[in-house]
Amino acid sequence: MIVAIVGALVISTSAPLVRLAGVSPATSALFRCAYAIPPMLALAWLERRRHGPLPRRAVLLAWAAGLTFAFDLLFWHHAIAYVGAGLATVLGNLQVFLVAFAAWAVFGERPSGRLVVATPVVFGGVVLISGVFDSAAYGDDPIMGVLAGVATSVSYAAFLLLMKGGSDRAAGPLAHATVVATAAIAALSPAFGGADLAPSWPAHGWLLLLALGPQVLGWSLITFTLPRQPAALTALLLLVQPLTTVALSAVALGERPSPWQLAGCGVVVLGVLWGSGSRRTAQPEAAADGTDGEQDAQVPNTSTV
Repeated sequence: MIVAIVGALVISTSAPLVRLAGVSPATSALFRCAYAIPPMLALAWLERRRHGPLPRRAVLLAWAAGLTFAFDLLFWHHAIAYVGAGLATVLGNLQVFLVAFAAWAVFGERPSGRLVVATPVVFGGVVLISGVFDSAAYGDDPIMGVLAGVATSVSYAAFLLLMKGGSDRAAGPLAHATVVATAAIAALSPAFGGADLAPSWPAHGWLLLLALGPQVLGWSLITFTLPRQPAALTALLLLVQPLTTVALSAVALGERPSPWQLAGCGVVVLGVLWGSGSRRTAQPEAAADGTDGEQDAQVPNTSTV
């Protein structure tokens, strides 16, 4: 759990670094992956020497994860441009609900009734962030920011589930996913505004820091934890990211969401925390004994692909 929290703190710097780079969304998405490839390949090579090659199934799932991660980054970097680093990161973390329900279908990790009840409350917070009823809403286009943020969450959830379902290794799957994501972003970039292949200094410096910090270190730590704990718990821990990013964006970038948008952030975060506070898991042994086959399993209320 501590490893996941540290990873979340590292990736919480992603959105501020994207804003500081000052390049187009497709450019920042492309270079954060491209610059990460050499160190990721080195880590994957060291891992392969210790444990041997990845199974074919793990490689294929990592490739699929890389494709979804490409969409995640492209949508999210556009959300940052539309509504700022802090709000975009909150919106991108609606994946907690998507992961919880998808993990029920895929891994049998059944969510609690609280999560079901909290879902419409959280999406009410999303409406507040969108600024539909707020003339003082922060961002160039809050509504488009919300749409891009929701698309980010869908892609983000798919990425987390694919990475969880692959291998218990960290470096190898992430290296495969990063290479595929880089190629996919390069191919898709014309549809997302285009990428500048030669951003000027200091953009390169910020993008390199983005790649080595959040992309390599942060995601290596998170990928390590994915097979070792329930998917819904990992998604819940990733909430460290939006909370930290909102604070960093206010201090470092001067972002000032409106009171209604901040209220929406609070609704989203508190709704997710409450809704993910517990879950119910099936117990095959109990079912075999003729009992109800269920018991309460508490998921720690600790707030971050």
